[in-house]
Amino acid sequence: MKYVIIGGDAAGMSAAMQIKRGGDEHDEIVTLERGEYYSYGQCGLPYVLSGQVESTDDVIARPVEVFRDKYGIDARIHHEVTQLDYENKTVSGVQTDTGEPFQVEYDQLLIATGVSPVQPDWEGLDLNGIISMKYIPDTKEIKGYIDNYQPKTVTIVGGGFIGLELAENIKEIGIDVRIIQRGNQLMNPFDEDMAELIHEEAKRKGVELVFNESVQSFKGQEYVDTVITDKNEYETDMVLINVGVKPNTDMVSDDFHLGPKGEIIVNAYMETNIDDVYAAGDCASHYHRVKQLNDFVPLGTTANKQGMIAGMNMIGHNRAFQGIVGTSILKFFDLDIGRTGLSEKEAKQLNIPYDSVKVETNAIAGYYEKGQNVTVKIVFDKGSKRLLGGQVIGVMGVDKRIDVLATALYHNMTTEDLLNLDLAYAPPYNGVWDPIQQAARRTL
Repeated sequence: MKYVIIGGDAAGMSAAMQIKRGGDEHDEIVTLERGEYYSYGQCGLPYVLSGQVESTDDVIARPVEVFRDKYGIDARIHHEVTQLDYENKTVSGVQTDTGEPFQVEYDQLLIATGVSPVQPDWEGLDLNGIISMKYIPDTKEIKGYIDNYQPKTVTIVGGGFIGLELAENIKEIGIDVRIIQRGNQLMNPFDEDMAELIHEEAKRKGVELVFNESVQSFKGQEYVDTVITDKNEYETDMVLINVGVKPNTDMVSDDFHLGPKGEIIVNAYMETNIDDVYAAGDCASHYHRVKQLNDFVPLGTTANKQGMIAGMNMIGHNRAFQGIVGTSILKFFDLDIGRTGLSEKEAKQLNIPYDSVKVETNAIAGYYEKGQNVTVKIVFDKGSKRLLGGQVIGVMGVDKRIDVLATALYHNMTTEDLLNLDLAYAPPYNGVWDPIQQAARRTL
């Protein structure tokens, strides 16, 4: 059996290793990666800028040579797939380093091409010093520009996860940071009242926030020196753009079922609507257990799970993907910022009758150490009291609370069920009533 996998990162290589471990020893596995790096942690890249992660090499889990030499996988780099012929079972494209065309036959195919940064059609985008952050080469370019040109002010367009991580790490090395956000808050997945806590932290750390302005263009001779919005002009020495991502699915035909953002729709077994073609990771749909709908929430954790499950199903070991609940966490200066499930905004969009409760309290026993504050917000169904989502922001213990709430969402628990949980308690870790249970008490 010949397995071809397009994409050499989380989903693709999780699938490849699953096939290698569980398939036949005579199986052939070919992986096609358009870049030159395999299997690395993109989430660690912003921390290279501040030196908290020493080098981009440190985020590489396995170099391509390991897959070739140790595991016998035909792992190719600089192979960009541009066309699929699923009737004749071939993929074709171009070798980006030589310009040579290639074609590979397959028995089963996995599309694990990930996402790319959205690049708006802004005038001046080709000026030096304007960079989008996604891949290892981007990180090297940003670091090289900072080292060579010593910018005093960096403007970040977009206040999402990567934008905030960039803001923190660039501020840490003594550069002034401005964030321009088209809407009225940072971190759109959070409700406005919780986002205010993030705004306060940004201002406390000296990050300039610009809301409700849309970038229109950039000015400069050879290097960017001005950002122009629909309302103002801002002097800057560098611009980092992070306004969203789009699935890398340009090579698939109209015969594939695609979602609203261009993601490939898959079933629980990672199968597409085309025979013997699977998709997994950031380029695929992700079933949301709370929404009970297909969603698009590209995260490394999900990509690794979906890749593993795709690999198992490709070799005949039936395994269904159980879905996501939309869990994420972020460090932003002294704050930890976590969420899972639905926000109020999402519940409203889905026409779910909801209510919410928010508590601000100490993350641990108040008499043990004061000032370790945490804010917990839970969203729940108004009638059944079934938990719909949670947001937690604080200086400690956020990861614990978010993971408890994510587990509760997975099991369709109610706020009363939350109250009944037997959670760990000792003064250095908690109060006798955990903050999420304090919130749950207010729902009864």
